[in-house]
Amino acid sequence: MSQAIFKRVGNYVRESYPIYVGSKAVTSTPLNRLGVVDKYTNQVVSHVPMADKKIINDAINQAVQSESKMKSLTASHRKDVLLDMANKIKNRADELAATIVVEVGKPLADARAEVGRAIDTFTVAAEEAIRQNGEYIPLDISAKNNGFQAISKRFPVGAVSMIAPFNFPLNLCAHKIAPAIAAGCPFVLKPSDRTPISAILLGEMLAECDLPAGAFSIFPTELADAPILSKDERFKLVSFTGSPQVGWKIKDEAGRKKVVLELGGNAACIVDEAIKESYLHHVAARILFGGFYAAGQSCISVQRVYIHERHYNQLKTILLEQTQPLSKRRGDPMNINTFHGPMIGENDAIRVEKWVNDAVSKGATLLTGGKRDKAFFDLTILENVPQTCDVSCKEIFGPVFVIEKFTDFKDVVNRVNNSEFGLQAGVFTDDIHKAHYAFNHIDVGAVVINDIPSVRVDSQAYGGIKGSGLGREGVKNTIEEYTELKLMIMKDVGKL
Repeated sequence: MSQAIFKRVGNYVRESYPIYVGSKAVTSTPLNRLGVVDKYTNQVVSHVPMADKKIINDAINQAVQSESKMKSLTASHRKDVLLDMANKIKNRADELAATIVVEVGKPLADARAEVGRAIDTFTVAAEEAIRQNGEYIPLDISAKNNGFQAISKRFPVGAVSMIAPFNFPLNLCAHKIAPAIAAGCPFVLKPSDRTPISAILLGEMLAECDLPAGAFSIFPTELADAPILSKDERFKLVSFTGSPQVGWKIKDEAGRKKVVLELGGNAACIVDEAIKESYLHHVAARILFGGFYAAGQSCISVQRVYIHERHYNQLKTILLEQTQPLSKRRGDPMNINTFHGPMIGENDAIRVEKWVNDAVSKGATLLTGGKRDKAFFDLTILENVPQTCDVSCKEIFGPVFVIEKFTDFKDVVNRVNNSEFGLQAGVFTDDIHKAHYAFNHIDVGAVVINDIPSVRVDSQAYGGIKGSGLGREGVKNTIEEYTELKLMIMKDVGKL
């Protein structure tokens, strides 16, 4: 590591990390090491071993062998492990935040927020670990069933395969790991090869917790070996967060096992006429945050903004005015005042640049931004964008959103629904009837009233419909995905 890089990241990022196989650290493998790039300087700052097929197979075997032990953990034991993890994350918050800044390029303020969310995720999982309640079910629904009754209980599915993305490398791993422990499932996790360190640090902490041998493995793999994680029949469930193309392929490969997919989006936000003008500055600030935070690299980043004609010109002016100071807060993401950091890689910024230029060539108006400097892409707002352009109908995953005018609320709801995605949507309105109409008619997993679609509370049910995925995350909901419902049906012998 060069002196300049060391001065920037301090002692927080090490020159090498192990992987975790069967709950134990492995410092070397037969394969080449993976170089981890500092996304701001584009220099390799650390190395991580890569798991080959043999290591993956060993990890799966150990996960399967630990199924009975994980299943037999008491609720209080699982709770204690999860609280221990929350405390360990809190104690290493600065290290974790700096790691996120380096491997993602995420500004320090956002990285610290992600660490805080990971603490919340493990804490909520600890609470849910002791709340997996069953129910009593009367079955005497007709005379022939007299004397029958049942109770229900949830049981862990067994070994879980997990594949996590780059954009929230700590908390999205936490959203898979914490519910698995709460449910009693061993797991094998593959983090993004762009951002493996955050997940490995979770493994380092898990290795210090009181879990059965073999309960977890965490490692990056070669792309050619990754399909094992979706195809291997020893896994009972595959949990994937990432691109739709990969997610739906995993579903096809998974066979009979359960699949949970959290895929893409192109989140819409409606600003209704029933909003006071004095509130528009706040609305604009929230839209800009939702569209531009973390360089727009969130599946619920604001991408389409529909503004009622009553407010269109005024809100457009405010959006442009407020964008300028945010654009000036561009630079080193390790600086606490930085808002605008680099994208995950230059090729990703090049793709966004092509999409924006394509929209402009087809008649869109570039209101601000639109330029690229290596992995940085300007904070960008477009209007008059044809709906067939990629920046409107696909997931841009960059700091870009489009604005459009509308006059009729029901019509704009239909325009929001004219998308292959359905993750979350936001609606700013003071009209309770329109709020209910939006909730009942917008085809998404969640409708956020009077805030942006980028809102995610770590205890909420989270997931989408259509091209945005299958199943739900959010700790309680993920526990339900990771468990199977079983009944014990009983007949009162006194009725014989």
